[in-house]
Amino acid sequence: MHAFDVLGDPVRRRILELLATGEQSSGAVTEVIRAEFGISQPAVSQHLKVLRENGFASVRAEGTRRLYAVDTTPLREVDDWLAHFRRFWDQHLDALGTELARGKRERRKGQSRD
Repeated sequence: MHAFDVLGDPVRRRILELLATGEQSSGAVTEVIRAEFGISQPAVSQHLKVLRENGFASVRAEGTRRLYAVDTTPLREVDDWLAHFRRFWDQHLDALGTELARGKRERRKGQSRD
């Protein structure tokens, strides 16, 4: 499965967001995903399996618990691919940063006159 096919699913993206905060048990992930998406535990397990089999997540056993973590390798590959397109938004973000800084300077000038 291609990385964008894996990331194209909102449930899998949300699971990765949860795992980005740190290692999570499958039960903790399931609890959040079931509450947010209303899907069953087996469905959450299937999404975790897809993430694991495609290299986006790793799992380790701790007693009876399964702890999942993000594996950044495929995310780096996605980032490398996106690098070809960054020029389309980097300039706009730089311009936005300039305008925000200009607005802050103007507000400070206005406040010092008061």
